[in-house]
Amino acid sequence: MSTQTAEVTGTMARRTAQESGSTPLISYVLPVYNEEEGIRTFHKELAAALDGRREFRYELIYVNDGSSDGSAEILRDLAKSDARVRVVDFARNFGHQIAVTAGVDEADGDAVIIMDTDLQDPPKVSLELVDAWQAGAEIVHARRRTRQDTFFKRTTAHAYYRVLRSCAEVDIPLDTGDFRLLDRRAADELRRFRERSRFVRGIVASMGFRQTEVYFDRDERFAGETKYPLRKMARLATDGVTSFSTVPLRMITRLGFFVLALSLVGIVYAVGMRIIRPEITVSGWTMLMVVVLFLGGTQMLAIGVLGSYIGRIYTEAQGRPLYIVREVVRHDGD
Repeated sequence: MSTQTAEVTGTMARRTAQESGSTPLISYVLPVYNEEEGIRTFHKELAAALDGRREFRYELIYVNDGSSDGSAEILRDLAKSDARVRVVDFARNFGHQIAVTAGVDEADGDAVIIMDTDLQDPPKVSLELVDAWQAGAEIVHARRRTRQDTFFKRTTAHAYYRVLRSCAEVDIPLDTGDFRLLDRRAADELRRFRERSRFVRGIVASMGFRQTEVYFDRDERFAGETKYPLRKMARLATDGVTSFSTVPLRMITRLGFFVLALSLVGIVYAVGMRIIRPEITVSGWTMLMVVVLFLGGTQMLAIGVLGSYIGRIYTEAQGRPLYIVREVVRHDGD
């Protein structure tokens, strides 16, 4: 079955369930990458939180993003023991944002909650998102009031979100990751965005709908190492800027005018010195090196920024699938 056909079929099924007046279904999208040390503890805490809210039905969609440890086997065990669990097993690692996308594609719920499985996003807070959804919000962002990270990460994250918001063409909420709830209609709209260089939090912010925020205190990682080291964080930051802002391109233009102005000043100075003080012999080596190095650096910077945007065009033009699923694992009783 093609992806488009599956999406249409899934949407029709969801509408039928909603129109029937059945108990609301809450879908959890849970990307996993090398989390064998903490995935069982996370599932236990999530299940305990959900058991306190029995007025809903739940499905827990774990997306195994090509883990190289024992995460896949643990997820299979969870699927065998818990009928609510469904495991989407990628053929290889495609990245966190693609894993989130696959989970949303698979989700059937009236509301879809996206959260990580390292227990930095407390499962109990997800129920606060549900309460805000019941109050009428169609998109609920979980905003970090405090976070237990290193000073470097807190500082850079704080600065990045504010710089991104100041230059982005959409209003991206401050201090929010991918931990959020989407109403069924908002989730269906998100499924229509198929670009490869994905910045999900920006895409969601750009969709509109009735949006609100729930504040929470982000905990320390329960086990293992962060799956977003500096290199991946920088890549995600670049995707965020280039996906929702043309400010870098406008800055190149402004930089070009600035360099042109400096060049004119240099020309006026050189001609003036030639006319006013022709007896002075200036070798010009230092000035020449400064000008050449400055212009060369400016050109390389401009080419790099243009290359980032052109690379995105090239990737999108290839039209390759966002991800490849090896299999979907469900409870034996399904």
